[in-house]
Amino acid sequence: MRKSFKNVGLISTGVLAGVLLSLGITATAQRASDQRTPLPIDEIRQFTDVFGAIKSSYVEPVDDKKLITEAINGMVSGLDPHSAYLDEKAFRDLRETTVGRFGGLGIEVGREDGVDDGSGFIKVVSPIEGTPAFKAGVKSGDLIVKIDDTNVKGLKLNDAVTKLRGAPGTKVTLTLARKDVNTPIVVPLIREEIKVQSVRAKAVEPGYGYLRVSQFQDPTVSDLASKINELYKAGPLKGLVLDLRNNPGGVLPGAIGVSAAFLPKDVLIVSTRGQIQEAQGKFMATRDEYQRGGDDVLRDLPAAIRDVPMVVLVNGGSASASEIVAGALQDYKRAKIVGTTTFGKGSVQTILPLPPERKTGIKLTISRYYTPNGRSIQATGIVPDYVVDDTAEGNIFAFPREADLEHHLNNTELAAATAAANEKKGIEQSPEEKKAEDDRRAAALKKPIEFGSKDDYQLQQALHLLKGEPVETKKMTAALAPEQLVSKAATTTPAAKP
Repeated sequence: MRKSFKNVGLISTGVLAGVLLSLGITATAQRASDQRTPLPIDEIRQFTDVFGAIKSSYVEPVDDKKLITEAINGMVSGLDPHSAYLDEKAFRDLRETTVGRFGGLGIEVGREDGVDDGSGFIKVVSPIEGTPAFKAGVKSGDLIVKIDDTNVKGLKLNDAVTKLRGAPGTKVTLTLARKDVNTPIVVPLIREEIKVQSVRAKAVEPGYGYLRVSQFQDPTVSDLASKINELYKAGPLKGLVLDLRNNPGGVLPGAIGVSAAFLPKDVLIVSTRGQIQEAQGKFMATRDEYQRGGDDVLRDLPAAIRDVPMVVLVNGGSASASEIVAGALQDYKRAKIVGTTTFGKGSVQTILPLPPERKTGIKLTISRYYTPNGRSIQATGIVPDYVVDDTAEGNIFAFPREADLEHHLNNTELAAATAAANEKKGIEQSPEEKKAEDDRRAAALKKPIEFGSKDDYQLQQALHLLKGEPVETKKMTAALAPEQLVSKAATTTPAAKP
């Protein structure tokens, strides 16, 4: 029997400062207290001993609530990079993000070193297109040194996010450090209400469509359906590019719906495995999985959308829900994957609300997810069919990946196989190659990439692939005839592994 926890959210790689606290959605889940696990009495006594020593001997009085809250923070955040205790504000902010509207600057941020102990700077993972930060030239990889007059070092990530947030119309000044720029960059910004358009589309050439999903929200599936119908109003498509680069993830129903738009009905999109019963799930390409109520938004899509030759663009900023979509389309041989290896976040988080009067909760990792063929991408990522750099000069994005984060969950099943595959595809670099690539990246950073533009190198390679023309890959030149780009999923359905 299929088990499902439909409201489980897949949490993003970072925190969207002044923007998103996390890309997730609350879930109905089994409370940990319901498990009736025996309490470890000796360890609890040790905790009370430490608590008492601090209360009696610390240099100044410490509030009881602060001590308990910090203890909870440490207990949860020490599990893995994506589990966290959510205080009242963080809990409220998390709920806001799924509707795609919030106040702030429009930047996704994370810790410089992946450890949220206040010792490092805040790193810009990606500015959101069309937001104040994006328009002001804030770039991926920038380090936030100061927020107004406050030094970022010493601040926890959530505290920094609080300072970045604010009412629309208010001012904030960021001081940034940027690689290869010797002096600090001071950027004055005015906060806005951020309305993220999660899907945009256009015809890049006659007969060739381009769809970009920047993150997965509640409206993503209906937005995608509208954009696909708009593309087909201009006539049939010869090929389609789905761009998931720099997409940090989002809500699970969005990932299922985007996958379902291009696959046959009722096929398996993703499965999950974990310790508790609620963590065992199989999620299919059915309306119940991607939409709550109303008419099926995918029902009236052109039938040709499930057969049109298709390429999916990914990079190291493609995480979580993005990897679910890329993995499903790759497993069913529905699309070819082009770009660089994805982030590798193959775990699922759920929100466990604490008693209502507390207005707080726990974001807890409860399972790993698996592609239709049973692949776990945790800490390994989706390896593209065609490894293509960000630019003709080399890669310019330097993303930390899941495997770089402290306390990350290991992929106990496929690490060796993926490493061998990466080596075969030429991803492993010598020190000389790495230095040459770093030099290219430093030069290329002066020319930021506009995804979907005529100067978008990876998009141009995707179009070459759709047309059967040579593709400039990292180690080789390859081409594929258009008819080879699509293999109907109905005849190539992988066997799902429980």
